[in-house]
Amino acid sequence: MLNKLKKKIIFVCQECGGESPRWLGKCPNCSAWNSFVEESTSSSKTKRAKTERQEPVLLTEVSVDDDQRYVTDIRELDNVLGGGIVPGSVCLIGGDPGIGKSTLSLQMACALSLRGHKTLYVSGEESVKQTGLRAKRLTSDHHDSLYLVSELDLDTIEDIIQKMRPDIVIIDSIQVIYKADLPSSPGSVSQVRECSSILTHLAKSRNISLIIIGHVTKEGMLAGPRVLEHIVDTVLYFEGERYSTYRILRATKNRFGATNEIGVFEMTSAGLVEVPNPSEIFLSERPQDTSGSVVVPIIEGTRPFLVEIQGLVSRSSFGMVRQKAQGFDANRLALLIAVLEKRLQLNLQDQDVFLNVVGGVRVMDPAADLGVALAIASAYLDKQIPFELVVFGEIGLSAEIRSVSQIISRLKEAEKLGFKRCLVPKNNLKTEIEFKSNDLEIVPVSSVKEALEHIR
Repeated sequence: MLNKLKKKIIFVCQECGGESPRWLGKCPNCSAWNSFVEESTSSSKTKRAKTERQEPVLLTEVSVDDDQRYVTDIRELDNVLGGGIVPGSVCLIGGDPGIGKSTLSLQMACALSLRGHKTLYVSGEESVKQTGLRAKRLTSDHHDSLYLVSELDLDTIEDIIQKMRPDIVIIDSIQVIYKADLPSSPGSVSQVRECSSILTHLAKSRNISLIIIGHVTKEGMLAGPRVLEHIVDTVLYFEGERYSTYRILRATKNRFGATNEIGVFEMTSAGLVEVPNPSEIFLSERPQDTSGSVVVPIIEGTRPFLVEIQGLVSRSSFGMVRQKAQGFDANRLALLIAVLEKRLQLNLQDQDVFLNVVGGVRVMDPAADLGVALAIASAYLDKQIPFELVVFGEIGLSAEIRSVSQIISRLKEAEKLGFKRCLVPKNNLKTEIEFKSNDLEIVPVSSVKEALEHIR
């Protein structure tokens, strides 16, 4: 009996969840320093949620309704989720402190309650009165289906959910929720893993939609073990510059919709406001008669929009040159600079290169390669790129321009905003494209050198 109650001391990495029988200065799994924390575990099993036993069911007997979703009426959010919240799904929302996670979740709760869905908002960081004040600031409507509770104990939250049987539950946030049976402190790897697992099991068994808010580390990753992202159905990241009013909601995992789908919001005094046409916002302050500025139509998920890419090249005053990128992968930038040096003989080895994607957007579309290369070349040569020109294409190591996907969507978005010419990969035109326009001229190019000829 004494052996069963004997506690075992282990050390757990708070960055990746790795375990060690002794303290280590550096984690061998994620290479994080001073991340091991002592935790005691008991061999007795932790109490799980009480659910009914479920028997196996034939696939042919399962009734599936593709249209059964909880629509929030926040179009940008619904698009990212794939049309709304699926009943019984678990969604994880992550982001930096102060980015707007709680604001978005409370607006979501208010919108769902207005449609008659019984919604429970569990706040572990604010009192009920504080949450109510925020709700009144965000909306003036009367909510008869929205319930608020301020609670940290998981057992109490579980009892409330079992008693209320709500349609949607929002947990703000998972890092402050704790289970009393575990000796570790709230926010530790053990607490986050166990609380998330119990809540997810409860949501699946009761067909309750669960929204979990999670904090991120200084590296921009969700705090807690990686298993947290594996057990949920959808992972959304809330991105944006701290001093910018625009926020981007990005889906990095979605079992019920397209991944890498994004929604654009503007933070105002009345909460988050949707930006239905982000292309106009990102290009509204574009400078004229300036080198190093180019517009690129990119695809995020299934959505095309235009972004401005700015480049700046100046002679380095120090022994080591700098290559800085904001909103673009730094390793990809170094590769494109090497291509410009080797294939086009641009002497950039003693130049500082700075790149910025305007509006706080983080571009991952490889079609932005040509825009980045032209922005750098334009800034180095001090030659302007025509104001009415848009470009897109992936660049290979031989400076060739490779074909990209969804060319029709990119061209239609550029035409809608009044651009006159578009540089497209020549290989894309080998297959017939059903796009005809009298306003937008399509110019095929096969190499970066050929594309540079269109710079003034």
